[in-house]
Amino acid sequence: MNYIIFDLEWNNAYNYKIQRGFNEIIEIGAVKLNERLEVISTFKQLITPSVSKKLGTSFQKLTHITMEEISADGIPFGQAFSDFARWSGGDDTVFLSWSKSDLYALTDNYLKFKNTACVEFIKKYADAQSYCMQFVDNHDGNQISLANCAEKFEINIETSTLHRALEDCYVAACCIKKVFDKDKFMPYVNECDKAFFERLVFKPYYLTNKDKNVFDINNVQINCTCCNGRVLPVEKYEFFGNTFKTAGVCRKCNKKFWIFVRAKQTYDGITVSQRLVPINRRRAKNIN
Repeated sequence: MNYIIFDLEWNNAYNYKIQRGFNEIIEIGAVKLNERLEVISTFKQLITPSVSKKLGTSFQKLTHITMEEISADGIPFGQAFSDFARWSGGDDTVFLSWSKSDLYALTDNYLKFKNTACVEFIKKYADAQSYCMQFVDNHDGNQISLANCAEKFEINIETSTLHRALEDCYVAACCIKKVFDKDKFMPYVNECDKAFFERLVFKPYYLTNKDKNVFDINNVQINCTCCNGRVLPVEKYEFFGNTFKTAGVCRKCNKKFWIFVRAKQTYDGITVSQRLVPINRRRAKNIN
């Protein structure tokens, strides 16, 4: 089994077709490791942007990539990732990146430029950041940056070279090697089928009263927080701020509540959350 650690640098461009910002990949870097986690090959390629012809100021300050450099060495997205797929080789390879953000960007770019979310050459994937965090003492649960992780693992790095794709891969490889235990690592490895990639690009959204074909708010059962009895709406639901709201009365203990319900469409189905707030006595007198 080989391991490929890849890193992407992207420029935030505005995509007028989809009416939102788009993280267009400008550079890819990768290191290939053997079973002993020794670097046996590297890959580096600049990509010519097509969504935006300008590089953002923050992107240039972070990466020091210039349009002159891209003009000299950049190639189109499709060609770059065809080359990367050939270089990566066989199915018995685990791909890693520092957090899933690079994988989200990659699937988004695939959807844009190849009309599919499925990155066909990635069969197995692991989040290097999530794996390494289990070995970081006293972290607060938030994601840890690559530089901070290297510091905690006492790995000397040249910070001025960070945020270039290949250099970041070398640092990530050092972090992985420092704490690698195959038995602990394998549970972090995901099998990457079509559903895996579709789930990555799916954008969850709140359902409204216009989505009656998939969600009917009147079918949601509300239980009393005091006696667990059935709370029935006494007014028509109103919708605002991604939330359905109405007043309700418990048919068991007769307590009256404001009912708040949210329904979210996810890749795996609809999730419903609800909240009850007791209605003050003065207002409750007007509710039957």
